[in-house]
Amino acid sequence: MRQVCLIVLVLLTIAAQARSQDAPPAVRDSVVKVYATYRGPSFDRPWTKEPPEEYTGTGFVIEGNRLLTNAHVVEQASQVFVQPPNSSDRLRATVSAISQEMDLAVLEIRRDSEAEAFFAKHPPVTFRESLPPIGATVQAIGYPMGGDQLSVTEGVISRIEFVDYAQGVGGLRVQVDAALNPGNSGGPMVLDGEVIGVNFSGIDYAENIGFVIPFEEVKLFLDDVSDGAWDGKPRLHANGFQTCENPALRDWLGLSDDQTGLVYRKISARDDVPLQSWDLVDRVGAYDVDNAGLISIEDGLRVSWATLLQRLGQGGSIPMTVIRKGESVELTVPVDTNDYEVVLPLGNNYPEYFVYGPLVFTKAYREMGWWIMYNPDSPLIKRGDTTRTYAGEELVLVSSQLLPHPITKGYEIVGNPLVKSVNGVEIKNLAHLVETLRDLGDDYVEFTFYDRTQETLIFDRLGVDDAVEEILEDNGIRNRLSPALRDLWPED
Repeated sequence: MRQVCLIVLVLLTIAAQARSQDAPPAVRDSVVKVYATYRGPSFDRPWTKEPPEEYTGTGFVIEGNRLLTNAHVVEQASQVFVQPPNSSDRLRATVSAISQEMDLAVLEIRRDSEAEAFFAKHPPVTFRESLPPIGATVQAIGYPMGGDQLSVTEGVISRIEFVDYAQGVGGLRVQVDAALNPGNSGGPMVLDGEVIGVNFSGIDYAENIGFVIPFEEVKLFLDDVSDGAWDGKPRLHANGFQTCENPALRDWLGLSDDQTGLVYRKISARDDVPLQSWDLVDRVGAYDVDNAGLISIEDGLRVSWATLLQRLGQGGSIPMTVIRKGESVELTVPVDTNDYEVVLPLGNNYPEYFVYGPLVFTKAYREMGWWIMYNPDSPLIKRGDTTRTYAGEELVLVSSQLLPHPITKGYEIVGNPLVKSVNGVEIKNLAHLVETLRDLGDDYVEFTFYDRTQETLIFDRLGVDDAVEEILEDNGIRNRLSPALRDLWPED
């Protein structure tokens, strides 16, 4: 009997070892604390950066000897460190890929020797590839404020929706009632030992409402940045969709009760988009679109039809069936990852700039929206969300007040005026401004602006050249051009 029990014990031990080899690695061992020194951009003094601020967050190990975290944890960071669990060591890391639109970033440990030792002890997590079921119990693992030790909080999946993330990019988002606090950002949300996604935000004024970036979004990001750069999600370059719930609208369109979908009114669209005004988007691929613009995906989950842009549009187009004047029409609608708006986001970079005498020029960036709103007369308010009228178009503005020097006597800058022309040459972009001033041979330089309240500025060209070094020195400006523009201006 004793020998039988011993044999059974051995067999159970072998079986347990086999199960442990197949089981996903312990997620807790793969979670790190992230320390970042944030240096934000200065839009009014673009040659410098904002004072440093220290932030902490969470990250975790993924395949390829990498770590995953939120973009907002490490964006514009001058230095990043990761601290392994149960350790006081801080390892220097770098941001190898980032998408601020989807709030995701990949980190790599800087020193090969440290990376080898770290990843030998901390294996990658296992992702759950399907969306989690509503009501499932999950655990948030991370380093929230209030302590230095790893924290685990529990909650349930409340809902899954397709929502706007940032900068015009949308995606699926999981809502949980697990407590997510500052510092949890970038950590894993776990279901039965598998990671369902990345914790990325909560709501300050609500209790126990947090949000998770699900695996589908994470995979799209990781596949995109496999070459080191975030290209973006497929976009449909057409505006003007509206729901088709109103009875009068449906009668006017001559729709039967079983014809559902979204109505398209052509507000704006690229020339290659085959949709016409008053088309009813009935189906996208094999998915029926209802009158609220929702489709049914796995487990009966209903989300916005825009989910299909990323699911079906990786090849550069999506199939659509529309009802046009009572007839069913099959369309192939092109999509791409380009952003054609004239004002683009700064992203994880710093503003480009050019100092010409007392004037500091920069591009208009989407993040400047809050900054220039005090000048409602600026054309930037009207142009900020419009598409480029030609390739390479940028809005060039004066980023600050005139730098002090006697040659500015009697002049002032009102707000942040947009540059219209230099000596009659209409300015296309910041590089074009640099080239125009570089090649100028006239005795005087005339700057005109689109803003009605801004006066025209005229300077003696040689006087500006003579004043440059003094102005740069007085204002602590090391370089009169940002790195991307320096090749356009000859060294003195």
